[in-house]
Amino acid sequence: MQGYMTTSQECSTEKGLINHGNVAGVQAYFPPPPPSHNSKAQTLPLLHLPPSPKPHKTHHPNIKIKHQKYPSFTPNNHLCLDQAKQLHAHIIRTHFNHAQQVSFSPFESHLSPEARYNLLITSYIKNNKPRYALNTYTYMRKFDIEVDSFIIPSVLKACSQVSVAQVGKEIHGFSVKNGFVSDVFVVNALMQTYTECNSIVSARLLFDKTSERDAVSWSTMIRAYSRNKLFNEGLKLIENMHFSNVKPSEVAMISMVNLFSDLENVEMGKAMHGYVIRNSSSEKTVVPLTTCLIDMYAKCGNLDAAITLFDGFSQRSIVSWTAMIAGYIRCNALEEGERLFVRMIEEKLFPNDITLLSLIIPCGFVGALQLGKRLHAYILRNGFGMSLALATSLVDMYGKCGDIRSARAIFDSMKNKDVITWTAMISAYAQANCIDHAFQLFVQMREYGVRPNELTMVSLLSLCAENGALDMGKWFHAYIDKQGVEVDVILKTALIDMYAKCGDISVAQRLFSEAIDRDICTWNAMMTGYGMHGYGEKALKLFTEMETLGVKPNDITFIGALHACSHAGLVVEGKAIFEKMIHDFGLVPKVEHYGCMVDLLGRAGLLDEAHKMIESMPVKPNIAIWGALLAACKIHKNSNMGELAARELLALEPQNCSYKVLMSNIYAAANRWNDVAGLRKAVKDTGIKKEPGMSSIEVNGLVHDFKMGDTAHPLIEKISEMLAEMIKKLKEAGYLPDTSVVLHNIDEEEKETALNYHSEKLAMAFGLISTAPGTPIRVVKNLRICDDCHTATKLLSKIYKRVIIVRDRNRFHHFREGSCSCGGYW
Repeated sequence: MQGYMTTSQECSTEKGLINHGNVAGVQAYFPPPPPSHNSKAQTLPLLHLPPSPKPHKTHHPNIKIKHQKYPSFTPNNHLCLDQAKQLHAHIIRTHFNHAQQVSFSPFESHLSPEARYNLLITSYIKNNKPRYALNTYTYMRKFDIEVDSFIIPSVLKACSQVSVAQVGKEIHGFSVKNGFVSDVFVVNALMQTYTECNSIVSARLLFDKTSERDAVSWSTMIRAYSRNKLFNEGLKLIENMHFSNVKPSEVAMISMVNLFSDLENVEMGKAMHGYVIRNSSSEKTVVPLTTCLIDMYAKCGNLDAAITLFDGFSQRSIVSWTAMIAGYIRCNALEEGERLFVRMIEEKLFPNDITLLSLIIPCGFVGALQLGKRLHAYILRNGFGMSLALATSLVDMYGKCGDIRSARAIFDSMKNKDVITWTAMISAYAQANCIDHAFQLFVQMREYGVRPNELTMVSLLSLCAENGALDMGKWFHAYIDKQGVEVDVILKTALIDMYAKCGDISVAQRLFSEAIDRDICTWNAMMTGYGMHGYGEKALKLFTEMETLGVKPNDITFIGALHACSHAGLVVEGKAIFEKMIHDFGLVPKVEHYGCMVDLLGRAGLLDEAHKMIESMPVKPNIAIWGALLAACKIHKNSNMGELAARELLALEPQNCSYKVLMSNIYAAANRWNDVAGLRKAVKDTGIKKEPGMSSIEVNGLVHDFKMGDTAHPLIEKISEMLAEMIKKLKEAGYLPDTSVVLHNIDEEEKETALNYHSEKLAMAFGLISTAPGTPIRVVKNLRICDDCHTATKLLSKIYKRVIIVRDRNRFHHFREGSCSCGGYW
């Protein structure tokens, strides 16, 4: 049939659409073919039906349906795709002249023309041909065929399947003009269409304006909030539903349980379970609802409750088994999950594509590479067809588990790839920090004509943020604007995070101020950005603004606020935030919050107080806690407490040599060279090498990496010349090398030479020869910047009149005119 649009054509049609209720808008997306007597002009298979002046009461002799006898037909039945096309072709051929319509074998003559159109639209939808269904609706509007309230929900379902919000708006306008919005079924269908097209605001406006709401109305909105991670809005809606005395249907309760699953709050999950029991229509909870409860408890980490439900479940379906096995995997009980998988097969319940998909995905979340490989082998051994969804989930799983080679092998073996597949592979490269491979794949994706979506851009922006690649991040931002990629709250948050982590906090602040829809992640990204740049007071002001606007902070919010206080030396304010979290918001501090407090106190030199907090913690201190104390001991040169922290760390991770290295540095700073030699020998004996210091700088979209004493760069001669010039000008400005940071037992001259070739100095030298005068230089270092380089960089910013921005492991340093934004506190 002529006139059908390709997916890429649909996506590119963005502007100048429609006035509500105007059929031209639908035709802009799905233009109908002109009626033609020439059968060659039709691409649908036509039946040879001679025009008939009267409708026959018996079946037409020329219509033959092969290989199947049809029972008496009702509007609840639907046609297979070939039959739907035959009926559609006949309607087109007869130019919608009902006098020429004939009886058709699967239909009964008592069906009205409107019912036949509804049947045709429904059949196309059930055969996964939503564009054909929308074409049929277009024909009806163009030829003034009556469209009633029974047809509208079916057409809206087709809109949902192809995510064409503008066509949904046209149908909404048409429904208002014709009085269909008084029908709750039409309203629910409109809400569903808006939610499927990510127009949550429009769905909620329609929900609020509707006086007649049923359980489906509430369920649709709750499910929309759950899918879009708008948990607070979903919880408020559940509360309103309860106060409105609306008895929830089983489908509504499934939506509620799914919302609580995503919240991962076991106490709230238990309350929801009680609500389900009180509102169930029968003594026993139905199978789908019980399955959702199993999934909820597993996601909340209460595996015992999930097992109890599963064991007491007499009517287990393949979905129930899948939920329980996936729960085991998600809770890292991999052996139990694998045993249950074997038991399921022994009970003659065999997994399908959906089962395997549901098990592979959590393997990626928990990094269960070996189990993921065994599931992959099961798929291959048992002859499963490698569907697009299954292959994509394998790419995603291998990527999340760090097996990039296997992920790429599956990706390359796929003949048909959609945007989700490309995004999964790009995300795999992003997780492995392979910035060049990710960018090359993005270019290849565009060459293949695949349009990136917002998730693709989020992965790429996150990779830019990780590497401090501001120029590349700006390019992706420009691409988003130019190509009209929908900027939802997740993508907006990724942009804010990228600019903040790449050192351009002013642009991050502007984007945050311009954002209309902000979720808690958006607030957290901005607060964390302020903290990284040492703007503790701005972060606290943002926290106060959140409270004023009624935005409820979560665990991550308080981690961001405490980090901001730590990097700005705001000890009193940090203590107040910690107390507020407990007493005002009722949150139980996690080990991460205690780690922030230890870091805050340790950086401020309050080592005894930090140690007392560790001893009084209600949870067992982990490596982050003792690591924060050990790092503080290095800053303040306290070898005794450093030894205590190092012993605790080595007891937790005996194979991690970095703690021994850090402790040896503390000994070296105290000139305890015998202790240094003993520790370094112990590290050498393990055969494990410590993480080398590395600095990166982006120039013209390419990221250049440097190690200490690096000579491998193609421009090393020019870099060395610039480095010599830098050292000369530094000494002329009164710079004295701080050799105390060279933690080796060598003479002073050798120490000075070693300092000159630190990786950040090499990166700055390259930046000076590769960028125009006055251009900011941005360096990313994987370790904490040393005292000597910090002092030298302050002077270099004044000597060369450059803004030099260094992001080290802890925070940002903005060097300008001989001073640093950290104020000497880092």
